[in-house]
Amino acid sequence: MILVTGATGAIGRPLTELLAAEGAAVRAVSRDPAAARLPAGVEVVGGDPASPRTLARHLDGVTAVFLHSRAIGESAPELLALAKEHGAARVVALSATNIDDPLDEQPSRLRGDRNKEAEQAAVTSGLDWTSLRAASFAGNAVQAWGAQLRAGDVVRYVYASFQETPIDERDLVEVAAHALLGTEPGGRRLELTGPEPLSHAEMVAAIGRATGRSLRFEELPPEAATQAMIRNGMPEPFVRGLMARYAKYATRLQQPVTGDVEKVLGRPARAFERWAADHAELFRA
Repeated sequence: MILVTGATGAIGRPLTELLAAEGAAVRAVSRDPAAARLPAGVEVVGGDPASPRTLARHLDGVTAVFLHSRAIGESAPELLALAKEHGAARVVALSATNIDDPLDEQPSRLRGDRNKEAEQAAVTSGLDWTSLRAASFAGNAVQAWGAQLRAGDVVRYVYASFQETPIDERDLVEVAAHALLGTEPGGRRLELTGPEPLSHAEMVAAIGRATGRSLRFEELPPEAATQAMIRNGMPEPFVRGLMARYAKYATRLQQPVTGDVEKVLGRPARAFERWAADHAELFRA
């Protein structure tokens, strides 16, 4: 039995669906089980991963745990200790490639991710562990530029030449499934990236090709972009952290391409171009 925390989110939901399709027994944790809408055969249980005692009664028979760094918050050590007491043998922790950066330069942390804590809890848990250090998600492009591109053909944003190595979330999910199912050796920190570095402007161009449009990237000064994002409802601490990261890596690549996705899956990581083609409807009016 595999326990999945964060089971209704952008990573947890497709992971739960994939594990179920592979025939694995899956127990999905949700704060609102009635609204989970997960596949038939998945056991959906109520509880709050950030309060592990609420999950204690659901740990019987669990052999592996997917530790979602945002869902679990600061409570990873307690949850893994409980899981181990109940017989769990394996943990796979969602983490990030920027885990060793200063905490105030990790934007996702300012939205609740606790990547460093999740990885450390996995490593010291006494369980067979794997940490998935993921690069920026390809899907972040929807949050960054989706609204602008649904309204027109111009993206107004910062640092046109800033480079990422975005990973298609589907690759991350497949790697996580391999690790949870025990087809990969544990005791590893996997650095999961896309197959090539791309600038902001190059990613927008790829979305243009996917949607059949000629898009234009108009570079904004950082403070102007900051104020625009805050006006649009994004939390100011997160925006400030994001801008600090952009500024730090404006002239150098934060995360070089690795081959870890291919080593695990036996095929190259999906390109951003393919992700854009498969998600083109998210950028159309």
